[in-house]
Amino acid sequence: MPNLPVAARSPAQPPSHQGPVLVGAVVLAGLLSWGTAQAQSARVTTEVVASGLQNPWAVAFVGDGRMLVTERPGRLRVVAPNGTLGEPVAGLPAVDAVGQGGLLDLITDRDFARNRTLYFCYSKPAAQGSGNSTALASARLSADATRLENVKVIFSQQPKVSSRLHFGCRMVQAADGSLFLTLGDRYQRMNDAQTLDNHHGKVVRVRPDGSAHPDNPFRNRPGALPEIWSLGHRNPQGAALGPDGRLWISEHGPQGGDEINRPEPGKNYGWPVITYGENYGGGTIGQGLTEKTGMEQPVHQWTPSIAPAGMAFVTSERYGKAWQGSLLVGALKFRYLARLELDGARVVKEDKLLPDLGRRVRDVREGPDGFIYLLTDERNGQLLRLVPSR
Repeated sequence: MPNLPVAARSPAQPPSHQGPVLVGAVVLAGLLSWGTAQAQSARVTTEVVASGLQNPWAVAFVGDGRMLVTERPGRLRVVAPNGTLGEPVAGLPAVDAVGQGGLLDLITDRDFARNRTLYFCYSKPAAQGSGNSTALASARLSADATRLENVKVIFSQQPKVSSRLHFGCRMVQAADGSLFLTLGDRYQRMNDAQTLDNHHGKVVRVRPDGSAHPDNPFRNRPGALPEIWSLGHRNPQGAALGPDGRLWISEHGPQGGDEINRPEPGKNYGWPVITYGENYGGGTIGQGLTEKTGMEQPVHQWTPSIAPAGMAFVTSERYGKAWQGSLLVGALKFRYLARLELDGARVVKEDKLLPDLGRRVRDVREGPDGFIYLLTDERNGQLLRLVPSR
């Protein structure tokens, strides 16, 4: 899928509040009371938890049934348990909401219940002149969830460039508290993905204060940026930790060649030297290679492109034991949810779920209640709950 901006995605004014489409109380009570034995079917449908979200990008769970949702134009919303949208949370820094940029991913700290710390990434404008880059910030959510406090930009992609494309911007927190962040190649700078003097087309790993992780592979290499974990990525827009704690990502190829990868320290994932995709409109990229010594093959690839976005591993028994360990990946282009069955690091089967959804699936998260939640990336975006059907 061409990773180009959608013209109608950033109106100058936010939409008026559109009342949430709520799950009926009886239905919701029934869902929450289902036991494991009642959720063995692989058939699923969706229930609308909230609507009226403008191009939502990420959802996080903050306790008492409440959720935080980022809207790409630069707003952070609290979604109440009944689906009501709160007023925008105050305290966000300036966001360069152009093209694919804006307020993007959001996660809560592993110790959020105690410290109320969250992390978000966004397209950060240059302090002077033109240009932007992907930045990572930490903040504390106020006790009443109306504002962000102690906001700190802890990492900023270098160098800044004038581009509306390929910000990457998915995060996960490892068991030691460190943060993995995916960074796009910024489109016109795709060759930067093969060099270590910049953050374009990389996965980085930093500690919660933004310093480079001491175990990063290039920390002591002259001329290399110490935050880099892996290189050769194009535009990774999904990330999740597997059952073994290892990082998995999804990334957009050009025309074809979307990938699932498991980035390992110091390894090169090939872009733009090797790819299963081609130039928009046809024609090979570079020498037209799909493999090369010293460069890693994807775990899985899609041609034609599905434009993979958010992803999550299923740990819950809500959907039956056959689903446990599966990897769910949202498809922006073809508007469905992919379920990948795995044998270790091999994809052995793909199911296309919700084929009639008709909405771009931007984020996929497993909630503390064991249900899977989806965000749809549209001007009137929705927060959906994935429901086992009987």
